Amino acid sequence: MTHPRPHRLPLLAGALALAAVSLSGPAARAGMLTPDASREGREALIWNAKMTCGTTEPGVTRYGMWEGKLYSRAPGERDRPLFTVIGINTRQCARMKDPQRGEGFRSVSREIMVYLDPATNEIVDRWKNPWTGEEVEVVHVANDPVNMRAPTYEVGADGRPARATLRQYDELMVSSSEVPLFYENPLAGNYQDYIGGKYHAMEIFNTFYRTADFLDAKKTRIGLSRISWQRVSGWLPWMKMGDRPGLMIFNATGFSTFDRAQIPPKLMGILQTRYPLYLSPPPLDDARPNETTWTITRKWIDDQRAAQSKK
Repeated sequence: MTHPRPHRLPLLAGALALAAVSLSGPAARAGMLTPDASREGREALIWNAKMTCGTTEPGVTRYGMWEGKLYSRAPGERDRPLFTVIGINTRQCARMKDPQRGEGFRSVSREIMVYLDPATNEIVDRWKNPWTGEEVEVVHVANDPVNMRAPTYEVGADGRPARATLRQYDELMVSSSEVPLFYENPLAGNYQDYIGGKYHAMEIFNTFYRTADFLDAKKTRIGLSRISWQRVSGWLPWMKMGDRPGLMIFNATGFSTFDRAQIPPKLMGILQTRYPLYLSPPPLDDARPNETTWTITRKWIDDQRAAQSKK
């Protein structure tokens, strides 16, 4: 059986890579409900590496998994539960060194997320659009690669020491970030059947760690971390909704581990039968550019059109 070409969503890898960036700049502020815990320079680098890689050791594979639901919100109707989703990000990190900025790291990863029937939890490869009545091919997420575009160092690009700040709630530490996205859509023009106007979305990440894993300087690895991920965006491109008013709302939770045996059977079955490559991260020196939702979807659309023209 052949499966649809993937498209990209900035999922768990985005959250982890973002933690190393968003918590190191002036946007980090003291918590109002609880004391914050902060580090600068090399100590901040260690914290950022633990958040992104789970460890300060190079070349250690970490699996980040999530599950949740996808709803539609259209004007004048009740929100609809369209799909259940399940996914995994498989990553590792390389250690770097720069003569001006000191020690650093860079993560490399691949990730999948598949759309399941909310009643049966079986994978959906063909879907009848309830608004247009058209049956469309489902384009599951299968991103290779999803890499940090640039390393993170103990000294920032502005020459100041890196800074990491986490909210501390007794035995838990939390990183929290919102990523508003608004830019020109590269699928404009000849692709308007699939999308409309601007790309407008927001990613919301909250990741939970054990406080002891950060405050104990002797620990090179953290234990399980938990994530909450929400996404608000326009319709998925493969739905062919054009500029029809409405939103997609994702709500998911999950965890990260070094233990491959903790990948649940359902997810492991999907990986083994459809995406075996995604059980391993890319090589540490992977220099390929990251794909985006829109560039991959454009290639998929072009492939579909080319196939139709040959008939």
